[in-house]
Amino acid sequence: MKKNFRFRLCCFCLIAFTLAGCKVKRPKEVLSETKMENLLYDYHIAKAMGEDLPYNDNYKKALYVESVFKKHGTTEAVFDSSLVWYTRNTELLSKIYEKVNKRLKSQRDQINHLIAIRDKKPQLSAPGDSIDVWAWNKISVLNSTPLNNKLTFTLPADSNFKKKDVLVWEVCYHFLNKATTEHPVIMAMQIIYDNDSTASISKTRNVLQSGKQIIRLESDTVSIKEIKGFIYYPQGRNLSSVLADQISLTRYHSNDSLSAAADSLKADSLSQVVKEDSIRKKAKPDTIQTDTHQRSNPSDLNRPSDGVRTIKPEQRATEEKIQKEKQELERQQRANQRRRPIRR
Repeated sequence: MKKNFRFRLCCFCLIAFTLAGCKVKRPKEVLSETKMENLLYDYHIAKAMGEDLPYNDNYKKALYVESVFKKHGTTEAVFDSSLVWYTRNTELLSKIYEKVNKRLKSQRDQINHLIAIRDKKPQLSAPGDSIDVWAWNKISVLNSTPLNNKLTFTLPADSNFKKKDVLVWEVCYHFLNKATTEHPVIMAMQIIYDNDSTASISKTRNVLQSGKQIIRLESDTVSIKEIKGFIYYPQGRNLSSVLADQISLTRYHSNDSLSAAADSLKADSLSQVVKEDSIRKKAKPDTIQTDTHQRSNPSDLNRPSDGVRTIKPEQRATEEKIQKEKQELERQQRANQRRRPIRR
């Protein structure tokens, strides 16, 4: 038993020493992974800020980088030597940069959100189907006063908008007082295409009572430029307010299989119509004949029949040509007979 225990203990110690030898040992003068991650994050932000400086302020680039080293309590020499060591251990450096990229991406999204709020413009819409692209407040209060009687929006299309997209605008209305038919709330939406042509699609609704109202527009095969819409409360004697909430603008991508099936059905129906027209033309005779036999020579063609016969234009021209040739031949025969000398 003691021999087996000693043997197992020796094997365990040997495995532990082997694993310890395989692990990369970081020198003391090299920055730790956490410090290196934080320093690289601020370092890249400082570099990006320096790239946007005008020519006269280029000297500030070095000040930005120096402020990063002061913030983390290190020097550029320590940073450079640490970076050299991490480049030799690519697995550790790749893990650090994955974390840095995630933080930079999150920071970029926050900055884009703040810029969109400042400029009152929506951000890039999310890709995919059934996406709510409404980028403004989900609730609004309107009344008949001039400054608060309308809500407008303009949504520019981005790369995530496709041809034949369907846009559904939903708004839930709550009237504090009963709306009148003289001054209904007007809700409208319009799709403008990328070719700047006058062709566009729009729809308008008159809202007379509380409840959800929906406008659904389906775009054409032309790329979308922008989507516009408004809610307008007409001015009148009624000073009541209307609450518009649960506002959403959902974008649906068209199903290619359904579109292809619809196109094939249209093509089939069109071919069927053409086929029926051709059959109808073949079934409808161009000539009305009561004769049961076919005439094959000019004399038969000129022979009167008991029934009524209508001749085609090309057939009439052929008959006239044959008749002229026949008359010309008879004229030549008579002329030859006159010229022939009389034998005594």
